[in-house]
Amino acid sequence: MLYELKHLQSRSANAENPGGERSMGGVRGGGHKGCPCVQWVKPSQVVTLLDVEGQGTVRHIWLTFPPYHPDLYRGLVIRMYWDGQECPSVEAPVGDFFGIAHARYRQVSTELTSFQVSNGLNSWIPMPFKKSARITVENDSDRTFSVLFYQVDFTLGDDHPENIGYFHAQFRRSNCHPFHEDYVILDGVEGQGRYLGTVLGVRSVCLPEQWWGEGEVKMYFDGEEQPTVCGTGAEDYAGCAWGLSECHTPQQGCTVCDNENKLYSFYRWHTRDPICFEKSFRITIMQMGYGEAAVARERLGDDFVSYPAAGADDDFCYYDRSDDYCSTAFWYQTLPTSPFPPFPSKEERLRDIPEETKTAKRNDI
Repeated sequence: MLYELKHLQSRSANAENPGGERSMGGVRGGGHKGCPCVQWVKPSQVVTLLDVEGQGTVRHIWLTFPPYHPDLYRGLVIRMYWDGQECPSVEAPVGDFFGIAHARYRQVSTELTSFQVSNGLNSWIPMPFKKSARITVENDSDRTFSVLFYQVDFTLGDDHPENIGYFHAQFRRSNCHPFHEDYVILDGVEGQGRYLGTVLGVRSVCLPEQWWGEGEVKMYFDGEEQPTVCGTGAEDYAGCAWGLSECHTPQQGCTVCDNENKLYSFYRWHTRDPICFEKSFRITIMQMGYGEAAVARERLGDDFVSYPAAGADDDFCYYDRSDDYCSTAFWYQTLPTSPFPPFPSKEERLRDIPEETKTAKRNDI
């Protein structure tokens, strides 16, 4: 409750006070904005946003860099390490982590993340830790950029229960994913936990003139072979219906609906419909489209596999596709973290993604 008074220490880490130490905010430059940002971040440089010991909770992360450069949305990689673990619990490009795939910029506000005017990126996801927390951003692009502003707001002294879940996030991309195989958003998770949500991106490659989004999202709990939760289609998972259009709500929405470039990005949070598991968790999405059966049969040849389409005549069908999928999965789980699959290279993260140019409001790089 907001009015409940607690014995917590409120701290904030930024370039002026990287340790988030008490009574050390704004002391550089005589208190006149002496070090508001990290300047001239070079390729391969790693910037530490937070490195703190003790028991606490990361409450809010804000960062910004020169806006509208797609190679930075996918080239900057955020990682998080809890309680001294060597392998990261979070590993994702900053654009996807804050809610939008395909290195795109949109103004969007959700319950947990937001892109705000002129490239202000925010996360309000609570991230508890018991011994230590370390957050870094690596410049894994080929570009030296001028400034990185950031602020990490956190508390120390939180009274965490024994069975807390530690925050995790993982990025994947499969360009293009094989025919007849479900795209895996997340697997290999071991321990008790709660799935928090998905940022999913699709580039429609296979029969791009036809609808790609009939694939069902499937959730497998504790080693089961058949899913317990199975949706009704990709646009339905985003809260839309009969296709996609750009919209956003606190829980779900579509941030990119670029029909010209066939790029689509949407998100779904599970804060109000808990997705809980005891031992393990896996989530996938089918690659399924809808369109004229004769056209799909001719174009796909031996890869054409069809299914009856609900409410349609025999001239139309559902069919298997092979498209470009990317995802960032968000969840809580007990430690230790199982090592993630190899992180896609910068070339793999940006390959086949057309640039989107916008005019910056200030002179930047």
